Amino acid sequence: MNKSTHFDPDVLRVGHLLADAARAATLPFFRRADLVADNKLAGGYDPVTIADREAERVMREILARERPRDAVLGEEYGALSGTSGLTWVLDPIDGTRGFVSGTPTWGVLIALGDAEGPFFGIIDQPYIGERFVGTPSGAELTGPAGKTALVTRAARDLSQATVMTTFPEVGTRDEATAFAEVSRQARLTRYGMDCYAYGLVAAGQIDLVIEAGLQPYDIQAPIAVVQAAGGIVTDWQGGPAHNGGRTVAAANADIHAQALAVLGSCPR
Repeated sequence: MNKSTHFDPDVLRVGHLLADAARAATLPFFRRADLVADNKLAGGYDPVTIADREAERVMREILARERPRDAVLGEEYGALSGTSGLTWVLDPIDGTRGFVSGTPTWGVLIALGDAEGPFFGIIDQPYIGERFVGTPSGAELTGPAGKTALVTRAARDLSQATVMTTFPEVGTRDEATAFAEVSRQARLTRYGMDCYAYGLVAAGQIDLVIEAGLQPYDIQAPIAVVQAAGGIVTDWQGGPAHNGGRTVAAANADIHAQALAVLGSCPR
């Protein structure tokens, strides 16, 4: 099926409804001194706040009203089955560590896809007011500077590339070693950008985002946005990435191949 030809414009309408509602739910709690973060991880730190839960709750209410046949997968409230063959994948706050630290690099992630992966996605940064949207027809950014089309960077050598990831540790020791080699060969590496880094790939600002240990709700919206802007998102062996795990988002096929030449040797 040609998803560009068959793309339902109602999906875009509902996507914006979800992003608007999540903005309204999250912003009142951002940079509040009395914000409480619960820890979901016994052996480390994985915070969740009332803002995460409220944002997903209001998005699910909208989907129940507007798209009752679609399935839903969300970070905070799990999976809800549907009958349409389509699934909305929601991360109400991607980058809660950034949220509780006051940095504006967190975002609301919204994707819609089928068994083959996502074909629509939104990366929304409520505090900055930037919304990256990817559809089968292309990608655009709406923000303080207005609305612009998104196009990824042209090919360049890895030695001239800018690479981003969220955690310096990346994942396992082997994964960290593989990432470190890409970083060593690149011109510039930056950390801690959460989902905003994928928006920067789509906007033509950077070349690569490399991560490991992701969940489907972490990566499906970024996949749709980056690919709509002309980029490529796969796992470290070049396969599908929409189920999470190790992922690489690349601005173009050339830089993608250079990254995989390093990452592909990492033991599985």
